[in-house]
Amino acid sequence: MTGRVLSERRGRSLVLTLNRPEQLNALSHDMYAALADGFDIASQDGEIRAVVITGAGAAFTAGNDLGDFSRPMPAGKPPVVRFLETLRDFEKPVVAAVNGPAVGIGVTMLLHCDVVFASDAATFRAPFAHVGLVPEAGSSLLLPRALGMAMANDMLLAGRTLSASEALSGGLISRIASPAELLSLTMHVAADVAAQAPGAMKASKALIRAGREAVAEQMAREGAIFAQQLRSAEFREAVSAFLEKRPPNF
Repeated sequence: MTGRVLSERRGRSLVLTLNRPEQLNALSHDMYAALADGFDIASQDGEIRAVVITGAGAAFTAGNDLGDFSRPMPAGKPPVVRFLETLRDFEKPVVAAVNGPAVGIGVTMLLHCDVVFASDAATFRAPFAHVGLVPEAGSSLLLPRALGMAMANDMLLAGRTLSASEALSGGLISRIASPAELLSLTMHVAADVAAQAPGAMKASKALIRAGREAVAEQMAREGAIFAQQLRSAEFREAVSAFLEKRPPNF
């Protein structure tokens, strides 16, 4: 597993840490592949009962590495698609510890986690249209369900940033902790979840997520348009503007 994603077993939990703090944990193709590998390992190992995902340093993740995504995708299924499908279909509990700003997929992956805690320093932003892209990970369907249409539109179309308290009141996260206490709270809850009857936990998660076929269909629609936008002049302008530290001119 790449050093940009750390994997550590703690009791019956597998902790996956985004470990690129100098780039605010911006996600590259190799990091997505490593995350998918981690979930595959957890799925196959009966001793692992839960997965925790968090970030190193001051950020959860700044979203996709735009420079990486401006280059040709690796052959075969794109690593980001593999990760999202693996996370979507993962049968064991997933607990997220959002330790700082969560941008783009840093927000949308939370919609596939079962329990989400956040530091009071965390913020949540999904500015896809601002970088010439469209919502992904089923967020065009799931975020309005989680937050309501008005708030979801404010985030996805207007680029609104939510504070941790706003995310809590909206239902995107379930608890807030101080930065110093976030991981210990998360690991305590993950250990409690992992100690429960695994068959009942798996069945309960399946019941809670009944009807997810519509999510898979929406993810496929989003993915096709997202891939088109990656090849668009709009995305090229967004990347150029980002690298040149100027506003994009769409």
